[in-house]
Amino acid sequence: MTMEQKILIVDDEESIVTLLKYNIDQAGYETDVAYNGTDALEKASNTSFDLIVLDVMLPGMDGMEVCKKLRQLQINTPILMLTAKDDEFDKVLGLELGADDYLTKPFSPREVVARIKAILRRLVREPVGGEKNFIQVADLSIYPEQYEATIKGEPLTFTPKEFELLLYLAQNLGRVLSRDQLLSAVWNYDFAGDTRIVDVHVSHLREKIEPETKKPVYIKTIRGLGYKMEEPK
Repeated sequence: MTMEQKILIVDDEESIVTLLKYNIDQAGYETDVAYNGTDALEKASNTSFDLIVLDVMLPGMDGMEVCKKLRQLQINTPILMLTAKDDEFDKVLGLELGADDYLTKPFSPREVVARIKAILRRLVREPVGGEKNFIQVADLSIYPEQYEATIKGEPLTFTPKEFELLLYLAQNLGRVLSRDQLLSAVWNYDFAGDTRIVDVHVSHLREKIEPETKKPVYIKTIRGLGYKMEEPK
């Protein structure tokens, strides 16, 4: 972690923003704040952030809409969503729109900082020297050190979590991986069996790499077991 890493905190409750800003600053990050969705979208669109802490319930444009618009703009900054609703639908919807993680209020500031560190730790890229190390699966090329992938030479756009899932599947080519295995490997902590998160991200990957999403040739569903990446036949 370096001092250059910058976090955008978005919440309409000033007391929460103050609490989060203090603790995130103390953890060694640089912070900026926004109190509504419109300002958050403008700042995130015009400034480079390493991560966005984004409340769902915002005046005007809510957090879900901010997340959706950022992903439509192909701004793939990791997003940690905060929600007051302990509801599976809201969590899954946020992930479907492109969020990387979520926390349900009330939360401890230490937990927020821990999640931020976990997300950013997985994004640390090793310095590139010489040729790019890559994984080739048919027309799909994956470059782990650059967090990049192409299909037939055309660049693909992923959220960090989508890329990590794609990479892990490719690293285990031909191996059947359970949803719980994928949760543990990619999300790095226990989601208490919330395997729908895996299904949502697999669906996103298929939309980007499969010639036909209803007839996947790269990421196969192994009924009752999980998923497997294989070379298209």
